[in-house]
Amino acid sequence: MPDAVAAILGWAVPIVVVFGVAAIAVAVAVWAARRARRSPRARAAAAAERGRAGAALVRLDDAVDELDLEVGLSGALYGGGAPASLRRARLTAQHVRDGSFDEYRTIAGDDLLPADVSRVAGRIERRASEALTAIDRARAEHRDWMRAHVSAAQQVGAARARLARLREGMGDPAALVAELSAAYDGAEWRTASRAATSALAEAGDAARMLDLAAAHADDPSRDALGELAAAERSLRAAEADARILEESHRLVSQAAQALPTEFAAARSALRQALATREHLEPADAERLGGEIRAVESELTALEKDAARRPTRTIDAIARLRDRLDLALGDARTAQQRLRGARTALPGTLAAARGAIAQAEASVSHARTSADARVRLVSAQRELAIARQAQDPVDALDAARRAIRHAEDAKALADYARLGGR
Repeated sequence: MPDAVAAILGWAVPIVVVFGVAAIAVAVAVWAARRARRSPRARAAAAAERGRAGAALVRLDDAVDELDLEVGLSGALYGGGAPASLRRARLTAQHVRDGSFDEYRTIAGDDLLPADVSRVAGRIERRASEALTAIDRARAEHRDWMRAHVSAAQQVGAARARLARLREGMGDPAALVAELSAAYDGAEWRTASRAATSALAEAGDAARMLDLAAAHADDPSRDALGELAAAERSLRAAEADARILEESHRLVSQAAQALPTEFAAARSALRQALATREHLEPADAERLGGEIRAVESELTALEKDAARRPTRTIDAIARLRDRLDLALGDARTAQQRLRGARTALPGTLAAARGAIAQAEASVSHARTSADARVRLVSAQRELAIARQAQDPVDALDAARRAIRHAEDAKALADYARLGGR
């Protein structure tokens, strides 16, 4: 029997050793592969690929805007006979851009494997490049069509009519800014002032380009398309700034009207928090009491300059309501949470609209990165969700996410404008 055991051991031990060594080698190889996939070098390479994808996406987004400009010049979407390739390229590019922004958003975190980031980034860059190539072909075909079918004089006339409508719609921007500056703090009307100044300057640029285009249109040997495109670009910028001016004025006016309601709702929320505190354990009650006192103190301090800073005050109240909700945590009943969300929602929606308006103004005046544009799109999407949500709690959460995304977008755009890129 001992001889049999010895024989079995003599046969089995080498096999166990071989398989054990092989298993260890496999484990080491797997560990090394995983470590290599997550190494700083791999992450740096993935980040570089993501950066290239973002740059391609920004180029595509700008090209879509330029393609819209071409469509505006020809009137192709309003009964014109422009080549069908223009419309197809426009729709395809918009689809690729929107889908690529969604994909780009998914590779923003640090929890993904570098290989996954590289794969998605490569797909974004490839699809953006293909769309850009299609846009270039369509624009070349469209320019040939315009030279053959649309006279420069017609385009000049149509652009001048738009410029006249724009100026009539703007009225006197300086008077609007003066009205705001007389009643409110500079932080409230600074965006409106910048927009008014830019809109007037851009309208003047458009008028000068149209004069040049008209002069070239009378000369058969000259091509007015370049001046027409420049005029159209200035017109669009002026229209965008006119909208920013109007929106800024509207937001300030609405915030001023909403101040009494928002202060009353915040005071009511504090009273409800005090009632909830009475049913908590001593330690939790003390913690909540400290937060209630701090929020009440800040709320009282806001009242001093509220009339001069209405949008900033509405935003600050929304943040205080958010802070109070965090302090209450799970201490409230479902009914209390619902009631609190209903009263906090109007002010938070107003704060979200204001934050997005500021972000849009910053993004439109800076050559921003894909990250800034993605965050702005996310903010706009969350605001839409908040407006459509049936549950006030869900709507409030979405509005607060919209504020955070808009603030990120503005910070990134301002950083790019100041030369940080």
